[in-house]
Amino acid sequence: MIRTILFDLDGTLADTGPDLADALNTVLAEHGKVLLPYEKIRPVVSHGAAALIELGFGLARTDPHFPPLRERLLEIYRSHLARATRLFPGMPTLLDTLAARGLNWGIVTNKPAFLTEPLVDALGLREDVACIVSGDTTANRKPHPQPMLHACALAGSAPRECLYVGDAARDIEAGKAAGMRTLVALFGYIGPEDRPETWGADGLIRKPEDILDWLD
Repeated sequence: MIRTILFDLDGTLADTGPDLADALNTVLAEHGKVLLPYEKIRPVVSHGAAALIELGFGLARTDPHFPPLRERLLEIYRSHLARATRLFPGMPTLLDTLAARGLNWGIVTNKPAFLTEPLVDALGLREDVACIVSGDTTANRKPHPQPMLHACALAGSAPRECLYVGDAARDIEAGKAAGMRTLVALFGYIGPEDRPETWGADGLIRKPEDILDWLD
């Protein structure tokens, strides 16, 4: 029996893409680069700031110019991380329904805590979330199972009682390694080259409410 539903943050629980895309384009503009259309940025959002800099500037992560560009992007993003970010359509209703069924829910993200925590507050989720595990909460990040297991402990459920929902292969890998059931959020930041049907998840969902159908 599933007692706890755990969510990835970017591209699963919340649509953070517009604010992250705006931050990347601001950095590009500061360096006289061509701005990128949102459609090109969106599939990369779940992979973090470093992936966005790779996309925008075409630099290797070992390039000496890479770290300051990444830090600048994070600085800009932090200043308006909830300007356009919203929960995905259907997610508020889903969270209310989970609570009505006596289930709790939490967040496991690779986003660093200095961004995760204020975003959770801005979205008004603080009072309801059972656990928040950020990318720097434990010694390892997804796809390592450690943050998943830590979330289980905080939420008071065994791994076999947890369902993890994410939109990247590493999400499914981490959940499976921790002994959880997993679902792929197809409404998230999945690129045309991704093959979520090959990730080994227990199911694929096209909208948040599909989680209830899966639970039933």
